[in-house]
Amino acid sequence: MTAEEKSSLARFLDIAAASAQGGYAETPGEYGFLDDSDPLPPRGGGGDRLEADSLERIGIDARGCAACRLAETRKNAVPGEGVPQPLVMVIGEGPGANEDESGRPFVGNAGQLLDRMLGSIGLSREKNCFIANVIKCRPPRNRDPLPDETFACAPFLERQIRLLKPAFILGAGRIATQTLLDTSDSIGKLRGRITKLNIAGMTIPFLATYHPSALLHNEELKRPAWEDLKLLRSALAEAGLDPADSQGA
Repeated sequence: MTAEEKSSLARFLDIAAASAQGGYAETPGEYGFLDDSDPLPPRGGGGDRLEADSLERIGIDARGCAACRLAETRKNAVPGEGVPQPLVMVIGEGPGANEDESGRPFVGNAGQLLDRMLGSIGLSREKNCFIANVIKCRPPRNRDPLPDETFACAPFLERQIRLLKPAFILGAGRIATQTLLDTSDSIGKLRGRITKLNIAGMTIPFLATYHPSALLHNEELKRPAWEDLKLLRSALAEAGLDPADSQGA
């Protein structure tokens, strides 16, 4: 897709989002999109071009991004963290207040629960996982991200997936799963089975489960979430991937 095509789609989404809220879209500035075939933008300062993409470069670009309105209200962008060659990439919706404050993903109560959930099947962000979100900046009052915001952030996530090449992707929650699978089906309908996700030029096994914050509010969801984790553990074993043996390689 060309930069102009991306900008046109972003303008359309801006107008649609504003209309849905009963208002009018302001005339946007430059979105800063690149053609899919364009080289990466120059580094700050010296003007040298980065020969290959990297997680560090993505982090720099995300923290400097002003492609949507969320840049105006964030404290910190939250690119993600974990190992560079993960068995599992966990993708949530977006940063909350704790994440916006720290610049790290899943560090509040829900994040602590996620760490325990992953640890129950031998996974961790320090050893064999990478944790990120569909959007990299916190929406005000933790509202659902708007379509144009998700669209503006999509290249960051695709670049991460292209670099990380995770063996599996775990979608945490309704919004992340609906966005990744491009569906409006409920999380209850989408969870509980391994499917295939086509993204960033790859086909990756994908499992959806409830967001940890949902488990904190509804104890009844913990049992099906545990079933999802056991399914992921079995799928890793069937693929010959033992979390106990992995160090992110």
